[in-house]
Amino acid sequence: MGKRWRTTAGTLTAMAVVLAAFPGSTAGSGSTVTAKAPVVAKKAAAPAHLPGYNTERNAYFGDLHVHTKLSFDAYIFNVRASPDDAYRFAKGETIGHSGGFNIRLSGGPLDFVAVTDHSEYIGALQEAANPKSPLNKLPIMDGLFSTDPVKIGAAFSRVITAMGANSLPVEFKDKAITAKAWKEVQDAAERNNDPGHFTTFVGYEFTSAPDGKNLHRNVIFKGAKVPELPYSAIESQDPENLWQRMDTWRKAGVEALAIPHNMNGSDGIMFEPTRRDGRPMDKAYADLRMRNEPIAEITQIKGTSETHPSLSPNDEWANFEIMESYIGTTKPITKFVGGYVREALKSGILMQDTKGYNPFKFGFIGSSDTHNAAPGSVEDRNYFSKAGRIDGKPEQRGSIPPGGGKTWDGVQEDESSSLARFKSWGASGIAGVWAEENSRDAIYAAMRRKETFATSGPRMRVRFFAAYDYPQNILKRSDLVTVAYHNGVPMGGDLMPSKGKAPQFILWAMRDPNSGYLQRAQIVKGWVENGVAKEAVFDVACSDHLAVNPATGRCPDNGAKVDLSNCEPTKFKGDAEIRTLWRDPTFKPNQRAFYYARVLENPSCRWSTWDAIRNGTPPNPKLLPTLQERVWSSPIWYAPSL
Repeated sequence: MGKRWRTTAGTLTAMAVVLAAFPGSTAGSGSTVTAKAPVVAKKAAAPAHLPGYNTERNAYFGDLHVHTKLSFDAYIFNVRASPDDAYRFAKGETIGHSGGFNIRLSGGPLDFVAVTDHSEYIGALQEAANPKSPLNKLPIMDGLFSTDPVKIGAAFSRVITAMGANSLPVEFKDKAITAKAWKEVQDAAERNNDPGHFTTFVGYEFTSAPDGKNLHRNVIFKGAKVPELPYSAIESQDPENLWQRMDTWRKAGVEALAIPHNMNGSDGIMFEPTRRDGRPMDKAYADLRMRNEPIAEITQIKGTSETHPSLSPNDEWANFEIMESYIGTTKPITKFVGGYVREALKSGILMQDTKGYNPFKFGFIGSSDTHNAAPGSVEDRNYFSKAGRIDGKPEQRGSIPPGGGKTWDGVQEDESSSLARFKSWGASGIAGVWAEENSRDAIYAAMRRKETFATSGPRMRVRFFAAYDYPQNILKRSDLVTVAYHNGVPMGGDLMPSKGKAPQFILWAMRDPNSGYLQRAQIVKGWVENGVAKEAVFDVACSDHLAVNPATGRCPDNGAKVDLSNCEPTKFKGDAEIRTLWRDPTFKPNQRAFYYARVLENPSCRWSTWDAIRNGTPPNPKLLPTLQERVWSSPIWYAPSL
């Protein structure tokens, strides 16, 4: 096991030292504790930096997947909150929920947000609700604005079916309506952007779903310069055409990137081995894809897309917030290969080895996909789901017995209903970046270089570096981060070979002060061996002064449990921080590989258990009562000598 430095809970002085040593660490968002910058040679005067500027980079947390009333589905769900409301919520203010109650973040403000309403028919439902609009008189509008959850579900299904058949009235495609909504998105972003304190990005969702299979992307623009109208799946459902349009924008000075999400709902086509039209991939295709999609959304409310138990049978933590149905329906997924990021990373390095290109070389973020205009609303204890009036209350999402019942005895649940879908949703995720300051330029640059990480909700921080010759005392040095950058590469980077040496990895993680303690740190490895892509999960550091069992490669049980009567965790278990220096014992210099970090908290109550406790009823026996929150770093890739 690598060396590990441990901070015990309950010592305020020790925690202050840890916070000061961990660049960008904060008790909440807003104030930054900055490590001493490394001494550098004097250069010409640089432009003034924003508050909190840090050459060693700060951790910033955000949500790049947020829907408001401008999205057709959110409007059907009775959501009337605007992009401005979304930014107010992200900054810690209270807004109204369509279910008739107020909502607010309990974990503090976010650092950055993008409102990403569906570009398809953006603003059309809001326009159609106006009695003076020609859209209001169309036959499809009958019953579309009901407040009855059952009728809302039926209306949503009717619109989704019409979209799939391309049979929505042509009036819904009115460019004047699109332009009006697109301007509202831009104006709200500009009003709320506050460099140094809160960053907004102009964005939208490209909502492609051929045959119902999810190929959605969020398009995030670097600055205020954006195209006249968004490029939507109405024009083409093939993401390759979106990337080509993005290249065209770039030539005109409009910089953007796309972020795929819900690979788990793609039925294997998000990372399929051919292009959408069936033609083989080539280097030009791979370059086009990676130029426009450097990061992927690994986790969100509609499930986590890291891996699936059928793809990673030797990973005991693979069964995390798995959703196995098509987006918006209960139709089961039948193909998991091509639908999860770990398998895609393996396919990518295999293609690099055999064909000379890698179309799946992406970093990780998380985001919520809230349709409540509520960025960051992924707190299990403070969960109100994502689809407005139809799932905002516990009974609607299956966490308490129906009809005011106090037990689950005799309750028959219809697993083919939308309720079954809501029960599989999780309170996840959050995007993390390492950036010098809280600004569009710095955060966008972090996404471009893939120095990003994802959490399942809690604002855990993780740093991940690789090199060959880190000093053995590196974990105790005050200049750890400076040396880590100078001697090696951070998450998202490429590690070149060095005379057959095995790489070393620094993994440094810190808990969210508002969440649980850390239980274990892991490194996930994928590599190519004899023409086959393989994977392994290594426990590399354990909490509570425990050591990895050399026979099993796993940390012993640290004894952390949860009292399901009140969700109180076992006291004095787990660590506030874990640092480790690990060298790959299975390394072979001629094998291409990738590595990423995964750090797990102690077990805690899932949202469904919190709902049940507040209602005074037992947890739904068909739902997992607890979960282990986690954080993932972006990968580091190792390339052997040719």
